[in-house]
Amino acid sequence: MNEKKPKPIEPVSGRVMPRFAGPSTFCRLPELRDVPRCDVALLGIPFDAGTSYRPGARFGPQAIRQASRQLRTNFHPAYDTEPYKTMQVADAGDVGCNPFSIDEAIAQIETAAAELYEKAGAIISLGGDHTIALPLLRAVNKQAGGPVALVHFDAHLDTWDTYFGAPYTHGTPFRRAAEEGLFLDHASMHVGIRGPLYSRDDLEADRELGFKVIHCDELQREGVDHIAERIRRRVGEHPLYLSIDIDVLDPSCAPGTGTPEIAGMTSRELVNILRGLRGLNLISADIVEVAPAYDHAELTSLAAATIAYEMINLMACYGR
Repeated sequence: MNEKKPKPIEPVSGRVMPRFAGPSTFCRLPELRDVPRCDVALLGIPFDAGTSYRPGARFGPQAIRQASRQLRTNFHPAYDTEPYKTMQVADAGDVGCNPFSIDEAIAQIETAAAELYEKAGAIISLGGDHTIALPLLRAVNKQAGGPVALVHFDAHLDTWDTYFGAPYTHGTPFRRAAEEGLFLDHASMHVGIRGPLYSRDDLEADRELGFKVIHCDELQREGVDHIAERIRRRVGEHPLYLSIDIDVLDPSCAPGTGTPEIAGMTSRELVNILRGLRGLNLISADIVEVAPAYDHAELTSLAAATIAYEMINLMACYGR
């Protein structure tokens, strides 16, 4: 006889405790230590030593958690889901990253994520700068038993070789990931790329790593449904890792980030592209580069919190 799955512990209800009060976890979810099992864990990674322009993403995880208080999360009509009733979701706290050593911090993040996979089926990481994607991909490869499809939403390629001779920065994670064979080069892509580059060779070097590129101009011409369909065709049935740099959004929608680029996606466009990915096997994800010191009225933090909740619902749709 199969053992009955325990009923999930849900977030504190906004009808019982006002949303501006109560636990300081993401969406006021239970902490990981307080649940017997966990389908999806939210993990804060307060690290920004890899930034090349404006620092401050180390404060992103707590800002995203604070903004998530505004969300009504019981039922999502776009997905017809009640994710916190069908899955156990919990907040796993923050990784203790060394702010003075990038190499040591990367090792700490990989270890923490690998250990968390022993307790949780999937991880949604709250960054932090984009350097963190490399150790997270290393950990998810161990969990998945091999490379995964990688869909990277960003204004920038993040496949440069080095910055000032440094191989591990927020502009290099996917070059290192390609060298380590961490993603499926026939099933991975960048989405939202725009703006000028360091060299006319940058796009060619990126193609050699296996990425396809969807520029923001294509979104403008072809629309949301076209972009979602391109992603679906590229990913297919492969396990999917989503990496979302909040600067994929236009600065009018997300001013609180380290390297903003004008002419980006609106929050509506990004959310609807994500909804178009329903049915794909999303196994883990990250949301990075939220720098609250440059934010206004929690626009950026709220966008990131909403994106995290959208990804929880995508996981619920797949029947995790």
